[in-house]
Amino acid sequence: MKKIAIIVLVIISSVTITKAQSAKSVYFELGGPGLASINFDTRFSGKEGGIGGRVGVGGFTIGGEGVVFVPVGLNYLLGKDGKNYFEVGGGVSPVFTSNINKDDNFSTTFGYLNFGYRLQPSNGGFTFRAFMSPVFGSWGFWPYYGGVSFGYKF
Repeated sequence: MKKIAIIVLVIISSVTITKAQSAKSVYFELGGPGLASINFDTRFSGKEGGIGGRVGVGGFTIGGEGVVFVPVGLNYLLGKDGKNYFEVGGGVSPVFTSNINKDDNFSTTFGYLNFGYRLQPSNGGFTFRAFMSPVFGSWGFWPYYGGVSFGYKF
């Protein structure tokens, strides 16, 4: 519970810090470093493209065991028309598990890369992403992993 409170605090802080930034978006991601997650993304400059970051939270519960993913990363958007972008980036995803029936909780972290397409209209509205996201950790490297996301840009 303490870990979840810290995660929520980090997300709220990130949203507050980025209030002055442009190109903020919220999206649901299926696949990728959050498995099934809600994410916040922003640009660090006054431009629609360029360097930015993301933070999210996702997870699931099966048979009393819960898993929480917290993808955090940096990305760079390359594009000329203000709508279609090539996205490249990377980051880490801490993973926390809990088992309400046992005392065998654990946490781990894995890294990820991100290469893909992003539809992000300059005036706001519907956003879409399709990407490859190789993941790596102490268990090895999984190069053929990806996902899609749907959301809204403010």
